[in-house]
Amino acid sequence: MATSANNILIAKAAAFKALHEQPGIFVVPNPWDTGTAKVLQMMGFKALATTSAGLAYILGKPDGHASITRQETLQNAQSVVNATTLPVSADLENGFGHEPEQCAETILLAANIGLAGGSTEDATGNPADPIYPF
Repeated sequence: MATSANNILIAKAAAFKALHEQPGIFVVPNPWDTGTAKVLQMMGFKALATTSAGLAYILGKPDGHASITRQETLQNAQSVVNATTLPVSADLENGFGHEPEQCAETILLAANIGLAGGSTEDATGNPADPIYPF
């Protein structure tokens, strides 16, 4: 990533962190594509967070069940990042792997496309063992 892009990402990450540290709550809406990202920015929101359900539904797939790939998720997230000047966080499912190394790789890829944050789920997808150990 170029230095100016790094500086922009660092500034967005700092702004996103500051929103988390301020007193009270802040609302982070979930755009599902570039159009909704632009509308939400115009409405005055200070940050955005992608939605796996929204992406799944616009792709005609069910939410959950590992139906959305990491590549699809990151492509959509990058289009949202490119559509707005706001910090963007992404729903990164379970990190797209069962091992911590796979999750770490996903977080690195997410940062490289300009995301200021990301969330991962603790659900394994296995009904017999539904939650990853701490």
